[in-house]
Amino acid sequence: MSDGNAHPLKKFFSVAAFLAVALASLAMAGFAYVASQEAARFKFEATVDDAMNRIEGRLDLQLSLLRSTQALFEARGGQISRSEFNAFFDALEIKDNFKGLRGMGFVGFARRGEEAELEKRITQLHGVSRPILPPSEEDWRAPVLLYEPMDKANLDIIGFDMFTDPARRPAIDMAVRTGQPHATGRVILNQGEDKSIPGFLVFDSIGKRAGAPTASEARQGGSGLVFIAFRTGDLFQAALGTAPQLPVNAEIYDGKISDDTLFYRSPQQPSAAYGKKFQVQRTIVLGGQPWKLIFRPTAAFSEPSSPTIPVMLGLFGLLLAGAVAMVARYQERAYDAVSQLHEATEKSLLDKDLMLQEMKHRIKNSITRVLAMARQTAAHATDLNEFSQSFAARLQAMAASQDMLTRSRWQKADLRELLGIELRQVFGKELPDAMLTGPMVLLDETMTQALGLTFHELATNALKYGDVGESMEALKVRWTVTGQGKDRRLQLSWEESGSKNISVPSKVGFGTKLINMNIERELYGTIARDYAERGLTVRIEIPLAAAARK
Repeated sequence: MSDGNAHPLKKFFSVAAFLAVALASLAMAGFAYVASQEAARFKFEATVDDAMNRIEGRLDLQLSLLRSTQALFEARGGQISRSEFNAFFDALEIKDNFKGLRGMGFVGFARRGEEAELEKRITQLHGVSRPILPPSEEDWRAPVLLYEPMDKANLDIIGFDMFTDPARRPAIDMAVRTGQPHATGRVILNQGEDKSIPGFLVFDSIGKRAGAPTASEARQGGSGLVFIAFRTGDLFQAALGTAPQLPVNAEIYDGKISDDTLFYRSPQQPSAAYGKKFQVQRTIVLGGQPWKLIFRPTAAFSEPSSPTIPVMLGLFGLLLAGAVAMVARYQERAYDAVSQLHEATEKSLLDKDLMLQEMKHRIKNSITRVLAMARQTAAHATDLNEFSQSFAARLQAMAASQDMLTRSRWQKADLRELLGIELRQVFGKELPDAMLTGPMVLLDETMTQALGLTFHELATNALKYGDVGESMEALKVRWTVTGQGKDRRLQLSWEESGSKNISVPSKVGFGTKLINMNIERELYGTIARDYAERGLTVRIEIPLAAAARK
């Protein structure tokens, strides 16, 4: 007897099936969207790493200039004439090799009250008498003795006591105390007509001697520091502006992030399409001075995967949910019909149960196969049109196999007929008699569905890349059966010949993966491909006994 209380609940089964599949599909689409955003974030971080490498490489190049200048002064005991220093500077070809460099020079070092030795040194180097300015109450004096390029705009720097500047003093003090190069913070290079150029300087002591020089060293004129000055805008533009142009907006700060500490800001504006989660912050320590770098993507940044893929998955999921609901509705009607038969006889009850179990099993298998094909086809499709064409063709191949099984009442399908249906569907013409050669082989349900998709993919590839589209004589399919009983095996050879040069593909596509999965996993067989000058040969061997796959 049927349960009267359960009958009204069955009306909601199709709705529940629709909601379940729709929610699962939307969840999958949401996951795909999150994954695409995460992939885009990883790609931008890799772009930032490239930008960091360019900046650090440029800074290393500039610091190599400081080291070579320091080595020159050490080799001469600090006794370098103005002409020698000028010749050294010209030989470096600064404008071509060290973009962003404002200048380089040598700073003398002496205690307050012993300025006469340094002023005498200025007179010897430049032939003019210049006092050390400005006046200072500091214990040490550090005037500029040599500087290049020496033009009218930079003439006033000679004799300028850098130790009097609060922005330069800490770097000079640390370079003298530690014997290591030290950089200043953000300073304004008020040399020349432009009084507002932001930059920084790096100092290095001669001899790498930690601690202040002795009075005798100061009097001998050998003690001091070499330094290089940079225009930050030119320096970072040279690092980030080279080809290929990076799709990043960079802001570089001296320590704390504020307008007063801003070193450089890229001329390319950040894209408003990306939020703060795409903002990347890094730190560089140059000569003991930490810098903060903030990177944001510009409009030129492209995501690694198309944003339409999650939308495609969501739309397909809704279509699939509707199809499942329709199947569920038809299932309900079939269940009602079988329920009526159940009330008539006990045999009808048994037939109903068997019918429902078989239907559920086949629907589950079909949905699983359709979902797998949909996911893989969407993953390899570049746009919605390509996805629709590929997915529709594979569904049609499945439908042809299902149609053969339906005509045989789900018993057996003939191999030759299956091959003929799939090849005529792809090539759109009648097949020559000599194309298919082999004995009669009856296939069960699993083999029919797997081989139907396999023949469809092979025929599609032959039409795309072979000569079959021009001459049907270019394709031969032969098969034999070996063994007895449970050891019977089907051996099939797919041979393509022609004038086109068929070579091993550079990457494995979804069609190849689908063929391998059907033969090796579904049918527990083997497949081998031979790419030769005469054409492509595919050899397939599968067990025919149903027990071999259990």
